[in-house]
Amino acid sequence: MLKGDNIPGYVEVRGEILMPWSVFEELNRERESQEEPLFANPRNAASGTLKMQDPKVVAARKLESSVYYLMGERLPSDSHFENMELARKWGLNVSATMKKCCSLEEVFEFLKYWDVARKSLSVATDGVVLKVDSLSQQRNLGSTSKFPRWAIAYKFNAEKALTRLESVTYQVGRTGAVTPVANLEPVLLSGTTVKRASLYNEDAILALDLHIGDRVYVEKGGEIIPKITGVDKEARFLIGDKVQFVTRCPDCGTPLVRNEDEAVHYCPNSENCPPQIKGRIEHFVTRKAMNITMGPETIGLLYDKGLIRDAADLYALQFEDLVSLERWAETSANNLLASIEKSKTVPYERVLFALGIRFVGETVAQKLALAFHDIDLLAAATVEQLTLVEEIGDRIARSVKDFFENPGCADFVNRLRAHGLQFQLSEEALAARTDKLAGLTVVISGTFELHSRDEYKAMILQHGGKNSGSVSKNTDYILAGENMGPAKLEKAEKLGVKIIDEKTFLKMLDCSLL
Repeated sequence: MLKGDNIPGYVEVRGEILMPWSVFEELNRERESQEEPLFANPRNAASGTLKMQDPKVVAARKLESSVYYLMGERLPSDSHFENMELARKWGLNVSATMKKCCSLEEVFEFLKYWDVARKSLSVATDGVVLKVDSLSQQRNLGSTSKFPRWAIAYKFNAEKALTRLESVTYQVGRTGAVTPVANLEPVLLSGTTVKRASLYNEDAILALDLHIGDRVYVEKGGEIIPKITGVDKEARFLIGDKVQFVTRCPDCGTPLVRNEDEAVHYCPNSENCPPQIKGRIEHFVTRKAMNITMGPETIGLLYDKGLIRDAADLYALQFEDLVSLERWAETSANNLLASIEKSKTVPYERVLFALGIRFVGETVAQKLALAFHDIDLLAAATVEQLTLVEEIGDRIARSVKDFFENPGCADFVNRLRAHGLQFQLSEEALAARTDKLAGLTVVISGTFELHSRDEYKAMILQHGGKNSGSVSKNTDYILAGENMGPAKLEKAEKLGVKIIDEKTFLKMLDCSLL
């Protein structure tokens, strides 16, 4: 209930949901202890929390609201600032850092101050929003298709910190790619304690001329693992050992290989290297693939107990196998088995993505599924036939061909097929294909209400169109949602690209708006 005076009969309150740094760090500590993937930043954590179905878990995460705008026919004042102050008196949570500036000098002072002071805030922030105060002037200025002309966001530069390099360790991914990770003397950066930073590959290590004990500059943007951007060589009084990239897999000891056209080293022991095996299973069960509700900890446990050696083994798991595990109750076992059974209905294109073929992401998997309606046609396709598919180049084609020519991979597919997975396009999917977007390139930007971005990508492909991630002279439409990227908007206006909303797009396809 609002309290106080001057409350309109009808008012729309706009704001955002935030997760304080303290809650974010506590949540990630808990997830790390359970070997669950960490949230990259408080924004992602807050968004994921809001999507949860359990209100008790949501309440326990102590999210906060922050009101930034009021809308209504009879607001108390023409001043946005005064309305926000009233909203605070009504009991709404309004930022205490808000300020009304009357000159450019005041604006610059405000930005300069908060570029430093933001580090002491209890919530994450990467910039300041500048608004015209007068509501009548806001109405006169109006908006573009998705952005108000009376507001602009100023972004701060990424924060840097100086700390010491203690050691370098190496991680092996599901494709065998070996990634060096810098282990650092803990340092506070952007509100969180940073202990690790990515070094990407051998070339990055050589370019930095890293030595153990170096004082290094660390920068953090939106990534969960920050990056090292430089070395303070003037502080290198005692030269430690030069960092040398490993020559053997840190897990299985196999000599590493590096392709001529790539910067990454790989462990070629794909069939027996534990992190590769577990990584492929983790990829297989992800939401965008088979959507099986199990995390890295469960996969690691099942692997260590000898119950699974690849994703096909998941479909052979028995109730007795699971309840015999430590801390596994009947409910947990039944839930996992039900999730595995449900995954058998996942459509062909997602199964294709789940196989983990190198260079075959979601979009490529969709295009391959549309071009080759069942797995046997795809397996029999030549490199030349594969490259006839739009955006499938020689590298992807050869990777697909190598996968199906590998006896172990072919056996893996056959075992999945025997368990009832979908390895051909459904009749409904075939019937729904049209050429309504044939020859058209559509860029998707922003967030949507009626369908997800992934669903819109699938629709574009289903109706013969091409989905691109960037705006160019070849772009025909931009499908714009809320918070469309400003760079894409600017380029679209410059090139004269038509911007449409999701309802217009669905009408073009004669799709239901429900």
